[in-house]
Amino acid sequence: MKTISLSVAALALAALPLAAQQHAPDRDKTVAGGGTLPAGWKGRLDGGGASTAGVKMTPMGGGVHIVSGPAGIYYRPADRQTGEFGASATFTQMERAEHPEAYGLFIGGANLDGAGEKYTYFLVRQDGKFLVKRRIGGETPTVVDWTDSPAIRKPDSSGKMSNTLAVEVGRDRVRFLVNGTEVTSAEPSKVDAAGIAGLRVNHNLNVHVEGFSVRAR
Repeated sequence: MKTISLSVAALALAALPLAAQQHAPDRDKTVAGGGTLPAGWKGRLDGGGASTAGVKMTPMGGGVHIVSGPAGIYYRPADRQTGEFGASATFTQMERAEHPEAYGLFIGGANLDGAGEKYTYFLVRQDGKFLVKRRIGGETPTVVDWTDSPAIRKPDSSGKMSNTLAVEVGRDRVRFLVNGTEVTSAEPSKVDAAGIAGLRVNHNLNVHVEGFSVRAR
């Protein structure tokens, strides 16, 4: 009976899409000492609610260090821009994640503490891929799906990787760059650009962020 059960389980796994086999859902890790953000910062977790108890975000070395359980966004309300502007930061993933979880920048933030939140996010992950998506309330339409790019530095032998991400909003194009190389672009009408810019870190990650800036062009 045990042999039959194992065979059935194996067949069920084989029937799953390859992506589901490679990245089965895992639980948010428990983060000790979480719940308090640095002065001036606010956060919103994907599950909703105002509590950030599952995340530890601390000032460190001129930047901020984020250890995440749940996924979420982090922002300063003063980092709001319209027209032509740029946002950038250097992200160092401190250790290899169990799965290729992503992190990066968002722009165009609006209603971030309400039910109709909106923003566009630009993320990278440890397998050398990037993504551009929008969030419109509970919907997350894709602008550019996961794509390989040689511009993304992958983890070294210790599991660390460091990349500088930038979004440049111009009159005719919104450009997405990694380490100074444009990896994709979009028409302004295809993304949310005007609004608050900030950081996004998915779940179960240990990421240090340096040099985050939002500036008019």
